[in-house]
Amino acid sequence: MRTVARRIPSAALAALVLVPTQIEAYELSAGVGLGWLQAGTVPRLAVGPHAGISWPVQRDILFTVHDLCTILPPTQEGGLGVYNQTSVDIGYAWEDGNVSAGPSVALYVLPACGITLCGRVGGLAVGGHAQTNAYVAGPLGVSVSVNVDWVGRGSLVLPGYVSVVVVAGPVLRWSAK
Repeated sequence: MRTVARRIPSAALAALVLVPTQIEAYELSAGVGLGWLQAGTVPRLAVGPHAGISWPVQRDILFTVHDLCTILPPTQEGGLGVYNQTSVDIGYAWEDGNVSAGPSVALYVLPACGITLCGRVGGLAVGGHAQTNAYVAGPLGVSVSVNVDWVGRGSLVLPGYVSVVVVAGPVLRWSAK
């Protein structure tokens, strides 16, 4: 079998590279949440920004990427903690809101207490994420996010424990249709 090589004219190649492809983001959202992080036996106050970008897959079905950076303010029991979680979700949207869920990965360094020990834990954790946004005044709304991750593997402080982050707060969206 013989193959024939064809040359692509340089003008056509330049047009493929230089002409931007139209990619339409359905929704960008950002907000700040306030709530709790539970890792081990002691819940901690959690404050942090979150952002997301969503693309329509079908009429009301969304593909969404979320990032939540949770800051644990310093306390007498431990000190500052940071918990950053990124998720890839499938969701459902309607005119005044959306809901999504999917797998996540988190990077964390935080103070935590187990049954007998307290200390700092850090690492990479896999888990799940669910979020709902309800827009009550145009682009302004309320967001609730629930994140569950498996943390502490190999840690004497949290041997195989689960962390749960629940935050709620205002959210602002920008839509491009």
